[in-house]
Amino acid sequence: MLKSHQCGKKQKLMKKLILLLFLGGGVALALGYYAHRPRLEKASEPSETEQAEAPLREPVASAQPAAPLKPAPATERPAAKPIARPVPGPTAAAANPYLDTAFMKQAVDLLVSTQATRQQKRDTWKQLREAGKLDGVIAELEQRITNEPSTAEIPATLGQAYLQKCGTIRDVREQGILAMQADKLFDTALALDTSNWEARFTKAVGMSYWPPSLNKGDEVIQHFQTLIEQQEAQAAQPHFAETYAWLGDQYQKSGHTDDARTIWQRGADLFPADEKLRERLAVKQ
Repeated sequence: MLKSHQCGKKQKLMKKLILLLFLGGGVALALGYYAHRPRLEKASEPSETEQAEAPLREPVASAQPAAPLKPAPATERPAAKPIARPVPGPTAAAANPYLDTAFMKQAVDLLVSTQATRQQKRDTWKQLREAGKLDGVIAELEQRITNEPSTAEIPATLGQAYLQKCGTIRDVREQGILAMQADKLFDTALALDTSNWEARFTKAVGMSYWPPSLNKGDEVIQHFQTLIEQQEAQAAQPHFAETYAWLGDQYQKSGHTDDARTIWQRGADLFPADEKLRERLAVKQ
């Protein structure tokens, strides 16, 4: 009897470990797409980041040489000009603990902002990864969840931070643990705000990589269907095209080829410049 009980415990432990391995690998794939996918904006138009000054970017020196200065008369002194104080970037922050804290808070302010563009947020995540600041951002967000438990953008962003962290580690088991924590945070964000696009989209993308044995396919499709309903009730945004591509992929994966082409065509009618939707429609079934 005791031996049978021990075998049962070992089987449960093995199932849990296998799940973590699948989740870790799936999240790594999903994060690779999510972090490095091509921009959806037209190449002929300036990006959102170029239209607005990126708050975390360090100033770039002008390529034009400065004009020679004329000496001022001995009796006069040139008026003092105010010193421009650029926003501290990762290099400056690393050398000064005060700047490091200020940089971290400013980065998090942008990531949780509902006014920042998607491109600004992607650029910020890239800077944070390259500067090795993800742990600091995670700590700041965890503190903010404690202080502001009713703000949906905070758990949604913390879930993003955990997935970003997954892309920097090789331990598959640790990746799986972070993925499960991220998924719970997306649920928390959606419980606070059912229209939080980032939380629902990232949760659905992550779940699409879960092993088939967990039977999450219908739930993934439902999340993307909900996103489309919410998107079509508001002003169109370029990144909304991704939802149609992913929902069509899920339909195709489940064998509903006609439904896949219908949803891709629906997205292409709304976003005719999107390359992914055009490529999917160009493939003969």
